[in-house]
Amino acid sequence: MQIFHIPGRLCPTQALRDIAAQVTEPYFFLSLKPQIRWVDYAQERMLQIATDTRADMVYADRFTETAVEEVQGVEKVLKVEAPVIDYQLGALRDDFDFGAITLWRTEAFQAAVAQMDTDYEYAGFYDLRLRVSRLHGTQDIRFVHIPEFLYYEVETDTRKSGDKLFDYVNPANRAVQIEMEAAVTAHLRAIGGFINYECLKNINIEGCPFRGKPTEGAVPTASVIIPCRNRVRTIGDAIRSALSQQVRAPYTYNVIVVDDNSTDGTIDVIKDIQKSLAPNGERVSQSDGKGALIYIPQDPSWHAIGGNWNAALHHPQCGIFAIQLDSDDTYFDEHTVQRFIDTFIAEQCAMVVGSYQLTDIDGNPLPPGKIDHREWTPENGMNNALRINGLGAPRGFYTPILREINFPTTKYGEDYAVGLRLTREYKLGRIYDVLYNCRRWDDNSDANCDIVTMNRNNWYKDRLRTLEILSRMTK
Repeated sequence: MQIFHIPGRLCPTQALRDIAAQVTEPYFFLSLKPQIRWVDYAQERMLQIATDTRADMVYADRFTETAVEEVQGVEKVLKVEAPVIDYQLGALRDDFDFGAITLWRTEAFQAAVAQMDTDYEYAGFYDLRLRVSRLHGTQDIRFVHIPEFLYYEVETDTRKSGDKLFDYVNPANRAVQIEMEAAVTAHLRAIGGFINYECLKNINIEGCPFRGKPTEGAVPTASVIIPCRNRVRTIGDAIRSALSQQVRAPYTYNVIVVDDNSTDGTIDVIKDIQKSLAPNGERVSQSDGKGALIYIPQDPSWHAIGGNWNAALHHPQCGIFAIQLDSDDTYFDEHTVQRFIDTFIAEQCAMVVGSYQLTDIDGNPLPPGKIDHREWTPENGMNNALRINGLGAPRGFYTPILREINFPTTKYGEDYAVGLRLTREYKLGRIYDVLYNCRRWDDNSDANCDIVTMNRNNWYKDRLRTLEILSRMTK
């Protein structure tokens, strides 16, 4: 069985053309890493599955091995199970994990390579697998995942999952991102999932069909939404950051904190701050930079982050614009809410996304520093959004539309789901200045996920993309 090597997933197109010209057997292995050890009869197993299913590509679960510190002169090797996930229509992340070894049907590989009309330096492998995935139509993707541990690969990137999270927005990787965007855009055009910028709509704020206005008191211009659960260490910082915002008259804002049954003292912190603002713990918002603090306690049923957002959105005092603040983060300065208001009014868009900086829990900057999601362009961001795992932060939403769409009731990916849905139909505004401190610490939900959690999260976002692509294809 022939085995060809390429330099990882960031592969030039020419390397794949060279392989297509050399392969002589019906199936062959493509290796992204040089150090592979096979489980007994694993190659035969993969070939058997490939021929039985007539798959275009087969991949499998594996073990990863990592060298650890020497103990008494003996280097130990840590072996970890590293399963992968099934491929689907929405598996468009350019870093989708197939593992280090894949088995390809030569006819399919050569057919896709023959169609490759762009010379990429980095996106060759990505372009290849997108082309192979559509050889038989979007409903017949012949990538077969074998849920068996069939080989060992050496793991060289031993960083925590939270440290890898921002690789794709590191400015040092900009050239890679440009190529990946070009490849996914061509793919979406080919399968009928491309959105044309000219088809996107603005909102009409002046004619806002705002529902649920209270009988007394004006609905504020904006609300800062803070969903939380068991954040006793950070919730006070988040609330104080939100309350410190300065907005110009006649604009007003308030702060809505939704607690999902915290058990660690978080509720006490919220109530203490609320009591310090007014005798009854709640007051109408002001334009003097001292917004009202509204506390919503959830019942014991399932809500998660998405459900907490929905509770805030449907509160009668939720503002026309709903602006995100996570319970362990803070705003960069006191002008963030005003920047959102100005952008919504100027650009008449349904969603605004700002930029943030990574910091530690004490606010000290961390690399790569500023994250401005420059991969988003007004003309093509709604398509490139199907390749990346997030749209940036902080996020602001036009409340009337969000009350129609609602967030999915989930604790991961809820903001991405809403972002995809909105950008299918409406224009999105961007602010490239830093508005937000994204604080990385040990209790972040994505600070150090195990492989099972990472797979579950990645599968869910792939599923969101699948549903979104199917929706876009029917427009």
